[in-house]
Amino acid sequence: MTRQLRFLVVDDTDDIRDLMMRMVQRAGHAAEGAADGIEATIALAAHRYDVMLLDLSMPRMSGEDVVRWLDAHPDRADGLRTVVVTAWAGDRRGALHELGITTVLPKPFRRQHLIDLIADITADTDAER
Repeated sequence: MTRQLRFLVVDDTDDIRDLMMRMVQRAGHAAEGAADGIEATIALAAHRYDVMLLDLSMPRMSGEDVVRWLDAHPDRADGLRTVVVTAWAGDRRGALHELGITTVLPKPFRRQHLIDLIADITADTDAER
């Protein structure tokens, strides 16, 4: 049986964030949103999530800075799978790898790519149980 996962969707573009949240919810999971890295760290400090869909390029606090914040707060990162959603992944592959990011969803993405990603994460989580 598949358990419901908690997603934190972090993107400064309202339409993209809302689309990703709706798709996560349609897949049977819970989704909360954050409009930038500062909102993300506040949410991460207050709640536990299974998955974070994280944009890299945001005002106030970048996605890379959110990952660095998680490194400084390992108790908040425990069990959290971070997926970077970005148009600039190719330029930052080395930096992302150093930060421990292994999953990237390139922008612009097709809906099916996100549906497949959610299904893969769900299957991975089920296999770990």
